[in-house]
Amino acid sequence: MAGTPSCKDHKEQGQEAAGVATFVKDYMSLLLPADLNLLWTIGAMLVAVLVLMLLSGLTLALSYTPDASLAFGSVEALERRMPSGWLLRSLHMTGASFFMAALYLHVFRGLYYGSYRAPRRGLWLIGSALLVMVMITAFAGYVLPWGQMSYWGADVAGKAVGAVPLIGPVLERIFLGGDAPGTATLHRMFVLHFTLAFSIVGAVLLHVAVLHTRGSSSPSGSRGQNPARMLPFYPYFTIKDTLGVVVMALLFTLVLCFWPGLITEPANYRPANPLHTPADIEPEWYFLPFYGMLQAVPSKFAGLLVSAGAVAVLFCVPWLDRGAGGIGEQPGQRWLARLAVSALVVSFVMAGLAGSHHVQGIWLLVGRLATVGYYAYFLGFLPFYARLASRRADA
Repeated sequence: MAGTPSCKDHKEQGQEAAGVATFVKDYMSLLLPADLNLLWTIGAMLVAVLVLMLLSGLTLALSYTPDASLAFGSVEALERRMPSGWLLRSLHMTGASFFMAALYLHVFRGLYYGSYRAPRRGLWLIGSALLVMVMITAFAGYVLPWGQMSYWGADVAGKAVGAVPLIGPVLERIFLGGDAPGTATLHRMFVLHFTLAFSIVGAVLLHVAVLHTRGSSSPSGSRGQNPARMLPFYPYFTIKDTLGVVVMALLFTLVLCFWPGLITEPANYRPANPLHTPADIEPEWYFLPFYGMLQAVPSKFAGLLVSAGAVAVLFCVPWLDRGAGGIGEQPGQRWLARLAVSALVVSFVMAGLAGSHHVQGIWLLVGRLATVGYYAYFLGFLPFYARLASRRADA
């Protein structure tokens, strides 16, 4: 009889259910080093925020109009007329800041503990690609409200792309869809934001799959990989991850309800005006370090290379540091590695502060020193530390 499930259909459904159950059981029994600290819970936080961003973003997209004359009004109507629209947009904006903050901490943890070393080079490369995808998605989302900062942020980005020799003007027109930001720019950013959001989900699944295959790194290096010092993912690490997500949710709620000014830009609540340039054009806080590096170099093209290179250098880390052991495995050199990582963090923060002050006056010197300090860690310290560790191992 037509429409009646056959025995074959029931058998296939049973096999699928069994496959899912086997995957869940296998994942829950995944062995992880027992000494994983709270920095290893950031991955669970990222997944939780990503789900929130997807759900809120899909709902917001239903009421958004990617048109230069209608975009700002559609966002205002969404906040003021749509039931709980203000809450949805606040969740999405706060989620973006929390996601980037957690992602930077995730990268820091990988650098500090050498999680990029073999056999996890592929895992690190996927994670670095994820960082790039998230940054592009965040920038595209920043343009969509079409407020003053959104418009001029797109204009600054277009001029930066236009600084590329020979093909710069062509790239700028492709990026903006014309000579200046407009409706074509909004269409490009909307499609890019929407498409990359789902691409990020696929990349996260791949990242988790590779992690499952290669195993997690450990704060104590190879000693933590000893089977006698491993524990199953459930229930030990599920409890720790749940606690981390709960703590993050509390901080998220505090910022959302009591300190929304930390993640909002007042100028972006005014409609875009191509005839009025804001006195202070600056991106969101998570782009400020790269913005500071961009401005610290006199040449526009060289500044673009330095700024983009600050992210691109992460892809080279597994080959810049060919050392066999992490910080936890070199007791006599921990102080040196910790000092270098601290200098990297300070350089990154100072580059952001310089970017927020438009790299003028004393901040120009600060921005240049921060840029040098940032690159010195990757291009100078990592190769040196690897050779130093190899000599100690041979001795």
